[in-house]
Amino acid sequence: MTLTIHPLLGIPEVSEGDDLPRLLLSSLDSAGLALVDGDVVVITHKIISKAEGAVMPLAGDDEDAAYRRIVLDESVEVLRRRGDLVIARTRHGFICANAGVDRSNAAAGVAVLLPRDPDRSAHGIRRALEVASGSSIAVIVSDTFGRPWRRGLVDVAIGLSGVDALLDLKGTTDASGRELAVTEIAVVDEIAAAADLVMGKADAVPAALIRGLDVAGGEGRATDLVRPPHEDFFR
Repeated sequence: MTLTIHPLLGIPEVSEGDDLPRLLLSSLDSAGLALVDGDVVVITHKIISKAEGAVMPLAGDDEDAAYRRIVLDESVEVLRRRGDLVIARTRHGFICANAGVDRSNAAAGVAVLLPRDPDRSAHGIRRALEVASGSSIAVIVSDTFGRPWRRGLVDVAIGLSGVDALLDLKGTTDASGRELAVTEIAVVDEIAAAADLVMGKADAVPAALIRGLDVAGGEGRATDLVRPPHEDFFR
């Protein structure tokens, strides 16, 4: 397998109502790329949230206080606090810092929320790109999450369409012939993390094209990645 990752450059600042598929296709065209069967397009959630109007003004004289109020409004459950940092469960089921509410790469005086339904957003973009290109592809919506037992942040999938979320290897055998009993690979998280290598937080590159994977065609959802409470050893 040969895997290539292409940053999608030249996408302008996105505002509510912007046509993201058109912007993505324009970026691909400028790079001399055309979508083909099996391609995976990874898009940072922030431009989707902006296009869908999932932003909130930091009203009042104290923007930090307004930000904290929005975080609590977006939280279904607060699990931990440390200073201004809140670890919360969102209505999507994700557990993340500050309920995914972010002020980075946002206009002054506003905070960007997670999309209301990232899977639906991914599906709409995927269908528009497939109609325009005539190709069968997958779309992944990504965001940056911390990890409970390791330092550093990685991008993970919070929305997807046209790809399975997990690769279930239970019942198969390893190289030594031993049967695997519990192994599930979070394929879409691996893809999101790989795409972030060419996107970057400070480079204004909000999307990437990954080519060479044999994963497109599944029917997964981001909720497939959320561990149910009865499997959670730590809460």
